[in-house]
Amino acid sequence: MKNYYVMTLFPDMVMNGLNTSITGRAKEKGIINFEAVNIRDFTKEKHGHVDDYPYGGGAGMVMQAQPVYDAYKYIENKSGVNTRVIYMTPQGKVFNQQMAKELSCEDNIIFLCGHYEGIDERVLEMIVTDNVSIGDYVLTGGELPAMVMIDTISRLVPGVLNNDLSALDESFSENLLEYPQYTRPEEFMGKKVPEVLLSGHHANIAAWRKEQSLIRTKNRRPDLLDG
Repeated sequence: MKNYYVMTLFPDMVMNGLNTSITGRAKEKGIINFEAVNIRDFTKEKHGHVDDYPYGGGAGMVMQAQPVYDAYKYIENKSGVNTRVIYMTPQGKVFNQQMAKELSCEDNIIFLCGHYEGIDERVLEMIVTDNVSIGDYVLTGGELPAMVMIDTISRLVPGVLNNDLSALDESFSENLLEYPQYTRPEEFMGKKVPEVLLSGHHANIAAWRKEQSLIRTKNRRPDLLDG
């Protein structure tokens, strides 16, 4: 079983999202498991605060090191292994399908979600193994990026999808975008399904799909064809 832990200030947000659709069904089957660990549960501040003003001044607040570190130790003691810790940050390496394939081989992953102006750098230096971004923009917190990563990674785990082959035949699987898809009826508002898809000739269909993937990638994401 693959175990995904999300260190967060908003556990309900994470669990409500992941417990639906494919990831939720995969959890019910015992293929993957995910747990949201509330960082607030580990604060030693009497009012339950997990943030404070930044040294040196500046706008906003910074998450404190102690509750983050103690939440991490709780997970580490629970899993009993040295676990990869991914900090969701716009300063990190941009997440892509190749990274998802690599991470799908990991049995245990911790996702650390920051808020406010970030997290005390000292604890990041102590526990984080990877800094990852889902794009060059800034969100209010790391929960949505963590959920995006878990969704992408888990669907590459054998048994999560009803048809494991579908994960191998999608956009970015060969650095190409996926070809167009069609279903019944054969004609909709004057638009017909390409004849080749109705032919039953598997080699011709495969060739058409590859050609369409190349055309679509060239038109929409030519950067993927570099080199």
